[in-house]
Amino acid sequence: MEKKDCHDRVNQPGPDDKIFFYPKEFYVFDNFSSFQVEYKGHVFPTSEHAYQAMKFIKTNKDLFEKIKSAKSAHDAQKIAYENKEFADPEWDNIKKDVMKDILRHKVKQHPYVLKKLLQSGNREIIEDSWRDAVWGWGPNRDGQNLLGKIWMEVREEFMNKE
Repeated sequence: MEKKDCHDRVNQPGPDDKIFFYPKEFYVFDNFSSFQVEYKGHVFPTSEHAYQAMKFIKTNKDLFEKIKSAKSAHDAQKIAYENKEFADPEWDNIKKDVMKDILRHKVKQHPYVLKKLLQSGNREIIEDSWRDAVWGWGPNRDGQNLLGKIWMEVREEFMNKE
């Protein structure tokens, strides 16, 4: 019987398999993953902190700072959701561009994230969130998957630089 290393996986993904990153091997793509991001002259504990705080950078400096220093990505998100009436009124028009820019910074600042992004090859990237049908694919697996699509766009940019 062949001995397997503890890191060997029986079911390695194939080159055409989808990538589900919510809690699995590609968790680095999740905005809640522990990768600090320097963005627009500020240091954020996670890309979720950066994204949620940017909703308020023009409209409410106190909320911006509170979100930036939140103890967890979940807390940052919760504070932003509870105060959405104070967010930039243009947010819906710019949110995808802001997210893409934050993810670019995350990739540039963390070689491991870049490595995982390039390892994904040409496979479809899906935020495997059963809750979020906008940024993820939602409870029925028919959501917009905006975050996965943005990651694939960022990947294309970085693959073209290689």
